[in-house]
Amino acid sequence: MPSPILTQKQAGQNMLDLKLRRLQELNARLAEDLERPRIPVSEACQSLLAHAKSTKDHMVPSIWGPIDKKEDPYTLQSTAGCCVAM
Repeated sequence: MPSPILTQKQAGQNMLDLKLRRLQELNARLAEDLERPRIPVSEACQSLLAHAKSTKDHMVPSIWGPIDKKEDPYTLQSTAGCCVAM
């Protein structure tokens, strides 16, 4: 039968292994974040504005102006009646 001290040492080693594995995973995620391409905020804003101006979007009426209700996909479509009998 193993001594209780040996079991505590094994448990301690398992905890250390777990902590090491977590630190290695965190380190790998941080390294991936560092490799991610970055651009300045001013460049991202200019790109976003250029996209909003070149792509017609009904949710940006300040650029495209008001839209006809028939063309607006976000308006509620009226139905012919108010009730449905089953």
